[in-house]
Amino acid sequence: MSKRDYYDVLGVGKDASKDEIKKAYRKLARKYHPDVNKEEGASDKFKEAKEAYEALSDDQKRAQYDQFGHAGAQGQGFGGFGGGAQDFGGFGDIFDMFFGGGGSRRQDPNAPRQGADLQYTIVLDFEEAIFGKETDINIPTEADCKTCHGTGAKPGTKPKTCSHCHGSGQLNTEQNTPFGKVVNRRVCHYCGGTGKIIPEKCTTCGGTGKIKQQKKIHISIPAGIDEGQQIRVSGKGEAGSNGGPSGDLYVVVQVRSHEFYQREGDNIFCELPLTFAQASLGDEVEVPTVHGKVRLKIPAGTQTGKTFRLKGKGAPNVRGYGHGDQHVQVRVVTPTALTERQKELLREFNEIDGKAATDEQEDTLFQRFKKAFKGE
Repeated sequence: MSKRDYYDVLGVGKDASKDEIKKAYRKLARKYHPDVNKEEGASDKFKEAKEAYEALSDDQKRAQYDQFGHAGAQGQGFGGFGGGAQDFGGFGDIFDMFFGGGGSRRQDPNAPRQGADLQYTIVLDFEEAIFGKETDINIPTEADCKTCHGTGAKPGTKPKTCSHCHGSGQLNTEQNTPFGKVVNRRVCHYCGGTGKIIPEKCTTCGGTGKIKQQKKIHISIPAGIDEGQQIRVSGKGEAGSNGGPSGDLYVVVQVRSHEFYQREGDNIFCELPLTFAQASLGDEVEVPTVHGKVRLKIPAGTQTGKTFRLKGKGAPNVRGYGHGDQHVQVRVVTPTALTERQKELLREFNEIDGKAATDEQEDTLFQRFKKAFKGE
């Protein structure tokens, strides 16, 4: 199957900026990430969006894609060679020599970087999901070490520029190939790509500049939220690096089942038990709803399985579009422990009911059953 156009995958135009591409990708990633979306095909859509983002967020790969299509994005646009730059022993660096680009884009290791997003699962009671709530949650996270203020160095000392990579975070190695001299860039293993060496590490954080802690966050659960929906809390994810912004926190909702109610969207469903006499003679009964008890008139002759609708007694719509309904399904309960007097009355009723049946009467359910039983 041919691949879709990367711009169409992300839903952006060919003149989209890097920020627009990044924003579009993050939106799709949150929607289709396998940890959040368990629907069939979601994982494939996530991989497709990731592949498109990796191509369009890199200046050189994007230029190759715009010129050569999918083959160019995978390093096949120059000279017809297969495989990406990493697959051909630094083939991307040949582009460096001819076009002045960069097969492996050099990034400033000290540039500000946004912190990672976090996910937290909260379990709500049925009524809490209906009416919403204000609550505090504690999440495990990383924060800048207060002892070294995030530098990773022992107080009174400072990190030094790595003498091997000169602060770039990358090492260049040259090798001769049939195509000429190729320069490969690799992460500096002396400084771990940070561009800095810490001679004396902070004893509190061990030189990482980060400490793990529990962070209390206040969140508002909107009324009407349902199973599997999530709440985005901006800026409450992991702290950024080098002065970069914090990530976001995504609170995923799970709802405990209820012993009486069931929910589908904004509608609530329940069963109402009735006695034989109530169903036969009719009655007015009280029905519980999440909004309180309401009176429901049961017409005489109500059959088991009959459903009544209580308008507006369901869950509120989480986006504020009114309320759903409550659907009440009747279930006629057959008594199991009858007194002798009750048995006597039922026998009398059965005899009367049998005498009342005539050939001229409408074909009732019981008459149709008798015909079927006799093979008529």
